[in-house]
Amino acid sequence: MNSLANPPMIVMGVSGCGKSTVGKMLAEELGATFTDGDDLHPASNKEKMAAGHPLDDADRQPWLATIGHALSRSSKSGTPAIIACSALKRSYRDLLRAHEPATLFIHLRGPADLIQNRLDERSHEYMPSTLLTSQLNALEAIEADEAAIEVDISHSPEDIVALVANNLNYK
Repeated sequence: MNSLANPPMIVMGVSGCGKSTVGKMLAEELGATFTDGDDLHPASNKEKMAAGHPLDDADRQPWLATIGHALSRSSKSGTPAIIACSALKRSYRDLLRAHEPATLFIHLRGPADLIQNRLDERSHEYMPSTLLTSQLNALEAIEADEAAIEVDISHSPEDIVALVANNLNYK
């Protein structure tokens, strides 16, 4: 597939919704590059989350700016990026779009109990499952003026990738 036709994308949602898994698979399907936004967190954010404390807006600002710069650089290089990033609040998504206005958000969403079950079955370097409630409380719905595709996570990762690709008119 021609990656130049793809917009830069953020695969978004709360921890445990499948951002990294879907993001990697989608990048492979569309011939794009994938970056896990978790890898772009400063050490202080990772330490705070590992201690069981949710990040606040001030903690997230430098991280979001780093992701925004990565989106912009990738678009300028001709190979748009797909980045896994929670992008929980409208203001966060606005900041990312300020760096790269063409960004498309792929919002992975589902019921809290399903996400909690997924979190309970995995081990994450610094994101304890106890922070799910704070993420769900911070999550702001996609608004009508935002470029986004919303996908229910009850589908398999393969089906989610196919749904997104179909929405992008690739299949």
